[in-house]
Amino acid sequence: MPADLQTIGSPALWAITVAALALLLTVDFILTRRPHEVRMREAVGWSVFYLALPLLFGVYVWGVHGSGVAVEFYTGYMVEKSLSVDNLFVFMLLLSSFAVPDALAQRVLLLGIIGALALRAVFIALGAAVLQSGTWAFLLFGAILIAAAGKIVKDAAGGHGHEVDISSMRTVRLLRRLMPITDDYRGSRLVVREGGRRALTPLALAVVAVFATDIVFAVDSVPAVYGVTQDPFLVFATNAFALLGLRALYFVLMDVLTKLRHLNHGLGVILAFIGIKLILHWAHQVWTWVPEIPTLLSLGVIVAILATVTVTSVLANRRDRPPAEPAAGRRRERL
Repeated sequence: MPADLQTIGSPALWAITVAALALLLTVDFILTRRPHEVRMREAVGWSVFYLALPLLFGVYVWGVHGSGVAVEFYTGYMVEKSLSVDNLFVFMLLLSSFAVPDALAQRVLLLGIIGALALRAVFIALGAAVLQSGTWAFLLFGAILIAAAGKIVKDAAGGHGHEVDISSMRTVRLLRRLMPITDDYRGSRLVVREGGRRALTPLALAVVAVFATDIVFAVDSVPAVYGVTQDPFLVFATNAFALLGLRALYFVLMDVLTKLRHLNHGLGVILAFIGIKLILHWAHQVWTWVPEIPTLLSLGVIVAILATVTVTSVLANRRDRPPAEPAAGRRRERL
């Protein structure tokens, strides 16, 4: 039986949303055109701006379409934002692996965000088509999320939660075979002419590596949001709002990211929880006596999980911090 996909996305709302998204990306592209190191004040200002946008959009949804749809939007946004923070971990490792200069980091991040948005749009459309083919798609999405959750928790428990092996990336290896690579960065240029032929810069390899990881993240994130709402417009909106502020948020959280040591455990639990929610939703379509998990309860569970892993990470970091040397001992050494 096909799933009934109801949407608030009228043609006018889609047009306005896509136009606003294009405008924001254009502004970001202009800001990163001249490479420069991002100062904390600039990063915080843009992060606050991009956090205010979804809050205001949710108020609009609440006023026009009711509290139920607004809760779906906010819950989906929370899921996507938490997963996008995990993206930042991998982006940070990729930028480090390619030794991307600080002044060029935001250009790589922006191109990665544009690629992620394009991929999410494709996956969202495919997800909607699969859901319309039958309610079995909820069972499929639930199984995908539970499998992804198991891998994330296993890697995190084994200490391999955020490892990047550039040499194992097929796309990077293929580019190295097809085209010569310059030894150094050439500003924000991706392709240069050297020795009478075109050559890629290391910046191009970094961008391709980010695109390759975007595919993996899209496979997890799109089914996760469909577990919260089956409205394709809301799924797209939550993805867009979560990704837009990543460039600025990266520089705000660059030092904090390494301290959230239990984040992957929390993300694994969140994906498993949403996977179970999807399976219960499928089962409810077949056997009406099977209970469903309300969206408002989902929001509470997700917030509680994120708060818990933040607290446990802080406590673990405090526990592993070497004890401070007593002042009296330091005075005796000086004597």
